Amino acid sequence: MQRATMDPAEETPSMLWGLDPIFSAFARLYVRDILQMTESTQVPVDVLGTVVYKRERDDFFCYGVDDGTGVINCLCWKNDLLKEEANPTKCFDPATELEKLRRAQQSRCHLEIGELLRVRGPSHLMMALHKVNDPVMAVQIAWMMEVPQLYRQCYDKPPQLQPTATGDSSISSLSKATNTIKDFFKQKSVSRFRPYDVQDLLQPLISSQPPAASADQEPVAGPSACQQLRQLLKEALQILQDEGIVYRKVKSQDEVYHVTAHDTDLRMAVKDIIREDSKREKYAEKGCHILHILSAVRQRYSLNVSKAALELVLKSLECNSDIVSTSDSHYTVF
Repeated sequence: MQRATMDPAEETPSMLWGLDPIFSAFARLYVRDILQMTESTQVPVDVLGTVVYKRERDDFFCYGVDDGTGVINCLCWKNDLLKEEANPTKCFDPATELEKLRRAQQSRCHLEIGELLRVRGPSHLMMALHKVNDPVMAVQIAWMMEVPQLYRQCYDKPPQLQPTATGDSSISSLSKATNTIKDFFKQKSVSRFRPYDVQDLLQPLISSQPPAASADQEPVAGPSACQQLRQLLKEALQILQDEGIVYRKVKSQDEVYHVTAHDTDLRMAVKDIIREDSKREKYAEKGCHILHILSAVRQRYSLNVSKAALELVLKSLECNSDIVSTSDSHYTVF
């Protein structure tokens, strides 16, 4: 696949990324996404896949590495030791350690089709090769579990700018409110609650002093502290629902919220759906897609379960080895 190439002069200078602690970290990506990216000299990527073809040139080996989503070309340059394999005593003493070094380099570059390979380097030129010895597939299983989580937790999320000291104070209060409620869930292991159970926790975030009026303005009556508290609680609960942290199983006048992470009934419902539907011929190979699972959960458990809430449940089940992601957004049981 021909990819667009970015002029290095057009890329953001790395010195401007100093506030990002993981800027220089290798991004573990699917080959499919690397092929769709604009080529960059700054972004280092990390791929695990199987050698599906190989070519040898005078100065390098070229390998095709397939991770199940696509194939990417990787280069392994020959060094002088490997080039002079046919006549190793021409320029070098036949010392034992030197011979070991030559053999190690030869073994690293001479890969066979079907071998597992880990590749690192800039997205436009993958060169750092590492042959992986994985007889029980432990490395591949760990990779299959980690990469989907990285996509959900990091790569697929839009960047969020933190409010500055001179920013809107209401944004800061709302952020503090959601964090306060989250901490309450963790400390008390709450599985369900009503709004009045957490309302008092937000009271310290409400200022009881009315805004000061200037000398040439009449004082304006603003919302009372009680109204501010109710509004803050409403907005915080909405954010928690959008993030999937809480949901309402049944929408009624009695506002009961369920905490997704502590809802054992929802976890069992999701696990049972994946176990049962994975036996069907349609889902036997790749497992159940997340949208199918979501539809089934809404039909069999609750109409109000959001995709964000389901993703949290799937992540928890996968971390506990109850299910496994077979590919992007597909899940099955062991």
